[in-house]
Amino acid sequence: MAPDLARRIVGRLRRLTTRSIVEPDAPAPLPLVGYVVAGGNGAHPASAHVRVVRRTEHLAASGVAEVRQVEPTAFVEGTDGPDPAVLLVQRDILPVDLVAPLLGAAAARGVRVVAEVDDDFFTASGRARLARAEYDPDRLASIDALVRGADVTVVSTPELAEVVRPVARRVVVVPNALDPVLWRTTGGSGADEPSAGEPAPDRDEHRVLYMGTLTHAADLELLRDAVTDLVADDGLPVRLEVIGVTEDTGADWYRRVEVPDGHYPGFVRWLVEHRSRWDAGVAPLRDEEFNRAKSDLKFLEYTALGLPSVVSDRPSYAVARAHGAVAVPDDAEAWRRALRAVIAAGSPDAEAVRWVAEERTIGRDGDAWRRVLLG
Repeated sequence: MAPDLARRIVGRLRRLTTRSIVEPDAPAPLPLVGYVVAGGNGAHPASAHVRVVRRTEHLAASGVAEVRQVEPTAFVEGTDGPDPAVLLVQRDILPVDLVAPLLGAAAARGVRVVAEVDDDFFTASGRARLARAEYDPDRLASIDALVRGADVTVVSTPELAEVVRPVARRVVVVPNALDPVLWRTTGGSGADEPSAGEPAPDRDEHRVLYMGTLTHAADLELLRDAVTDLVADDGLPVRLEVIGVTEDTGADWYRRVEVPDGHYPGFVRWLVEHRSRWDAGVAPLRDEEFNRAKSDLKFLEYTALGLPSVVSDRPSYAVARAHGAVAVPDDAEAWRRALRAVIAAGSPDAEAVRWVAEERTIGRDGDAWRRVLLG
């Protein structure tokens, strides 16, 4: 055989053999989403869990992205590992003097920055109310600088979007939703709980729950005349119980409930375990500019606990009202009538239960969150 022919045959065999063992292209790596929130190792403030942590964990579990909590100083220095495709920064987590360096580092390295805001930190009245709740001025300055420099800002309500829009480059509304893992027992009473309208056998009163942060101390006062000496239709007195909301321990018209220390998942588990303690939930909101940007999260949580609830007739609860929420004006007698009615009913409206489970639960609430982070 001629040498040239032999070399051609060997070359052809080598190419065929090589082609036969080439493996298919490896799948493209998942985009990395970084987030900056308070706390770490699963222990975060409630707002961080609700708005960021639970949602990003669900994003990772769905297989469309990898997620990682980012230490902001290390990110600026470039020592925090591979750069994420997008960096989600919540509210006032950044010291004010770190905002500009972080935004600059992100821009230089091609990392999109998404700011997350869930309250009115921008109007004069909103800032005044937060100051009364002991918000440091530097925290407000940090949020303002972050929102002005971020590529996009995510907010929880259309009303808040209108407040933020003059400051932000771009605003996207992603309504609050509940984590189905934490709130897996949603949808009403358990078999061992009293039937509708009946208190537990060892109780001589009906209890109404109000929970919230210290920014709601002024809202609590809306309930004073509504719950003072209130008696349910069955003749039992109605007692308001408060978790958080205020640091005033001397009032005699409500009872403070102390919750064991723990971060948000532990708090939710505690609520679920003790939900038969209450007959209803309330969410009062004064008619103030700050409150118009509030979300309907309390209604979602009360409904998930199997509690009927009464809320203030405010824009925050307009959509919830269309799905079974009982919304009342700032009138003590209207609140008293509504509380008697929901206590007698004993459970949330069936449409409210369906709406929360099917439309306001993470994974069932649309694709806006994924789109704003991943495009």
